[in-house]
Amino acid sequence: MFVFAIACIFASVLIGLSMWANARFRPHERLPMQWSLAGTVNWTAPRVLALSFTPALAAVILGFIALLALDVAPRVGQGGIVLPVTMLIGASFVGMHLLHFWLIENSLKRNDG
Repeated sequence: MFVFAIACIFASVLIGLSMWANARFRPHERLPMQWSLAGTVNWTAPRVLALSFTPALAAVILGFIALLALDVAPRVGQGGIVLPVTMLIGASFVGMHLLHFWLIENSLKRNDG
């Protein structure tokens, strides 16, 4: 039950971050989604899709983890790591989302000025 609550909290945080970023990047219709090793943008996506991809992916993966935590009993000695690992995965998604925002910001600054 706690795993489901943690999954919902992280999904809510990611959605909130996307809403904040949507307001921040409102002047731009499309946002970068992939960069080459040289730092050039390979492809872009519509702003709403670009900002909703990570929260949707995280919700699916964290929801699957929560479902497994309800249905599958951990092995002996591993019961205490389910919640911390779920929190680590959720925090990783938040970090990746923030990294994406930072990369978008740098690309837009480079292209605009």
